[in-house]
Amino acid sequence: MGRGRVQMKRIENPVHRQVTFCKRRAGLLKKAKELSVLCDAEIGVVIFSAHGKLYELATKGTMQELIERYGKYTGGPPADEPMVEPMDAKKEIEMLKQEIEILQKGLRYMFGGGCEYMSLNELLVLEKHLEIWINHIRSTKMDIMFQEIQMLRNKIEENISYTDFTTMTTNMMHPLTIANNIF
Repeated sequence: MGRGRVQMKRIENPVHRQVTFCKRRAGLLKKAKELSVLCDAEIGVVIFSAHGKLYELATKGTMQELIERYGKYTGGPPADEPMVEPMDAKKEIEMLKQEIEILQKGLRYMFGGGCEYMSLNELLVLEKHLEIWINHIRSTKMDIMFQEIQMLRNKIEENISYTDFTTMTTNMMHPLTIANNIF
């Protein structure tokens, strides 16, 4: 029996999503290693989980060496140099003020505290921030759930280690046999 085709959409169940992530991450890293061995290729893979955990693979050397080599090849800045130019303090303050104003306006808009009109750009900014907040909330929720699961596993392991099955006794001569006088 073959596998069914998987729809490419976000898995809503957090446990199924985590299991799928672990399996597919392992498969991806395995394929990268196989490609490296079979074809003598240098491969670097960087994966960040939804919780922000880093998974990386550099098949030859270190990831830092691979990134530096990539930077030299593409003509990009070395890994030591910051890639973003620092902003002028006044411009940064002004930009942050505008962002705060859009977010406050969005909150008033969502909670019906004003009859303000929001432009398409303001709505897009608000949508982006809401998606970031939702991802942060989901990540925090998953962290709490994993901590609770781990705590329950630890309790189960403690209970199992305290249970001594060798001292169990019964008053029957052979507890797993049925006496003939019943039938």
